[in-house]
Amino acid sequence: MGVLEVNFDGIPGPTHNYSGLAAGNLASERNRNLIANPRQAALQGLAKMKALADAGYAQAVLPPHERPAVAALRALGYAGSDAAVVARAGREAPQLLAACSSAAAMWAANAATVSPSSDTADGRVHFTPANLVSNFHRALETTTTTRVLRAIFNDAGRFIVHEPLPSAAQFGDEGAANQMRLVAGAAPAVELFVYGRMALDTAAAVPQRFPARQTREASEAIARRHGLDPSRTLFVQQNPAAIDAGAFHNDVVAVANGAVLFCHARAFVSHETFFASLRSSLGSAFTPIVVGEAEVSLDRAVATYLFNSQLVTRLDGSMLLVAPAECLEDEAVAAYLQQLTSGEGPIRELRAFDLRQSMKNGGGPACLRLRVVLSDAERAAVGANVWLDDALYAALTAWVMRHYRDRLTPADLADPALLDEGRRALDELSRLLRIGDVYPFQRL
Repeated sequence: MGVLEVNFDGIPGPTHNYSGLAAGNLASERNRNLIANPRQAALQGLAKMKALADAGYAQAVLPPHERPAVAALRALGYAGSDAAVVARAGREAPQLLAACSSAAAMWAANAATVSPSSDTADGRVHFTPANLVSNFHRALETTTTTRVLRAIFNDAGRFIVHEPLPSAAQFGDEGAANQMRLVAGAAPAVELFVYGRMALDTAAAVPQRFPARQTREASEAIARRHGLDPSRTLFVQQNPAAIDAGAFHNDVVAVANGAVLFCHARAFVSHETFFASLRSSLGSAFTPIVVGEAEVSLDRAVATYLFNSQLVTRLDGSMLLVAPAECLEDEAVAAYLQQLTSGEGPIRELRAFDLRQSMKNGGGPACLRLRVVLSDAERAAVGANVWLDDALYAALTAWVMRHYRDRLTPADLADPALLDEGRRALDELSRLLRIGDVYPFQRL
């Protein structure tokens, strides 16, 4: 039975904009109120997906969410027609409207935490949609994310999509952006959960500048409900200094693939102890690639999203690093990558992609994708039309060109026509992807 890792990439939505909503996301804060190009954002994401699919990597898509989230505005006291709700919110509370219009669901690494069937006690693939309670605009995603995942992975004998964890700060969960999976050969994998703070034990150090979003309590709850083997499950704290430098998720300072862990030297607390645990579990195959401050400073790593890259295995067993174009525009990072890929180490190839529309909001290649390891039978059980091939790529590109604006400012979010445009686009997309009525406007 073949087993393959599939990248499910989020498609940037029609309301992609720069409202600077996320504290601790330096790119988002720095580019607040710039003019965005939703059409270009979607096309850039699709181009990256298509290039990887053409190179032989399994690639699928996840749809955008309905925005503005009119139901959330109604829950906060706005009444009248949908158009009236959006217009009034735009006049009275533009930042609230911006939060309800965020296209952040494009960053599918935050959609859920996923455990393959080979790791779980019941032999099913487990998904826990992230509750994203740290930010209001992201917490709005959980209901639609759960519906979408259940529409795609709807064979209850092979998949289980749990409810999100309780929506409380003590169980703040940001999804797979804080989870890594390492495996060496035919041995069982190690699932690694990275947390920023312990909510019920205040003894551990915490960041001083920006909030730590992921709690250890949330990670432990997910490991329990997924039925993971405790002896093959590790929990490690993210370095508070990394969070204060702008690494609001672990995937800004670390990425893993196979038995390789590529990370910054300041990514984790007590990383030598943590590495010793991985060596004990994975044996001599475990290969840490640790980038020191003298090679690439933590600030440079965050600014270029060096570690928010995809790390995938090539046919010859070596690895490809899929990085944002910004990495090649920084002299120190570019020099490091040249050295990294020209040696005898496991990472032998680099491909850089223009994802600037996403990057300006703080999301690189790794943010845009959710990694799902599936067997042949599990892939065959997915009936939705989400596998990216030439036909779907062409259809999605044409769909974007029909429905997306090429210019959007935060002030444009108050235009009621934008809501109608988005709904028409998503209604068509849900039919194209064969995912059913997953959007609120379709369920009225």
